[in-house]
Amino acid sequence: MSVNGGRPAARDERRAAFCPVECGRCGAGVLAAKFSPQHTSVQWSAEAVRACVEFSAAWSLGRPSALVEGCGSLRDSIDAAVMAGRLEVSPPLEVTPP
Repeated sequence: MSVNGGRPAARDERRAAFCPVECGRCGAGVLAAKFSPQHTSVQWSAEAVRACVEFSAAWSLGRPSALVEGCGSLRDSIDAAVMAGRLEVSPPLEVTPP
């Protein structure tokens, strides 16, 4: 793939850091990446949103999942995965523009 007048596009290295994580409370499976101790990115599937106890509780109260800030149980599971070495804290690579 090329952009900017035929120069190759920079590869987005952040995708390589995503790993599957399963919630210890409800078993919802997501893809998670840690870019710093404070920065976590989570990719939810529709199936995981339906399985999540906290998202289901919000939905039953009429709140759409897009307005749910996150799931505390999943956050705990992600932290446990980091502590166990199953999920690395991988800062995104800085890409210098050509």
